[in-house]
Order: sequence, then structure tokens, then C-alpha cells
Amino acid sequence: MGKLLFRFFSRINVALYKVTGGRMMGDLIIVRHKGARSGKVRETPLRGFRDGNDYMIVASANGNPKSPGWYYNLMANPETVINDSGTEVAVVARDAGTRRDELWARVVAEAPRFKGYETKTERVIPIVLLTPRG
Repeated sequence: MGKLLFRFFSRINVALYKVTGGRMMGDLIIVRHKGARSGKVRETPLRGFRDGNDYMIVASANGNPKSPGWYYNLMANPETVINDSGTEVAVVARDAGTRRDELWARVVAEAPRFKGYETKTERVIPIVLLTPRG
């Protein structure tokens, strides 16, 4: 899918999410991120998982060779906000690091389609933990 088409559908999903308070979007959360180079603020709908109080998101990019732009943006600007079912939560993002394999097993058990993304790429797909601030 082209970058422009992906952004178009992301914007539609974000708008639908906001209008419905996330009720129609299942396990999606909206992640706000500031461009690492551009400084432009973007919002991306992503499948959210939980790890205690933390949220987890997976930088799968559907198995593409590179991680998605939002991953690099969060690593450069980790203090951000997510929207979970209409509630904004201030969070700090960090790469899962040594916990990645443990968390990956949980992600795949909960959402098996992610296993397919892993087989499409040679990179290790990062997992990002979003820890609520305050």
C-alpha cells in the first residue's frame, strides 16, 4: 500500500475513532507522535496490547523491511499522548529491549496475524512500551 493511501486510511480511522470514542475500533489506540525530523505532529491508529499499566504497540509495518515512521518518531520524542477509548493518557515511550521476546510471544498469542508479519521480514520487529506519566 502506498504511503499516501496509508495516510488517507489512517486519517479516516482516527476520525472514526474520535467520533465514536473508540467504541467501533476494537483494540485500537491512537498514538500521537512528533516527527523526528519534521517536528510535525501525527496521529496513528495502532493495535494496543497491555502489560500491567503499560500499553504495548508493535512496529510491524505489516512485515515491511523498515520499521514504521512512528517508531523512529517515538524513539526521538518519547513523551507523548495516546487516546484509549476516548481517554487521553500522557505516556513515555521506550523500546521493550530485553523483554521483547517475552512480549512478542504474548502479542502473537493474542493476535496471531503478527506472526505472519515476522515471516515477511528479516528485521526483528520492535515492541514499544508506553508507560503512563504521573
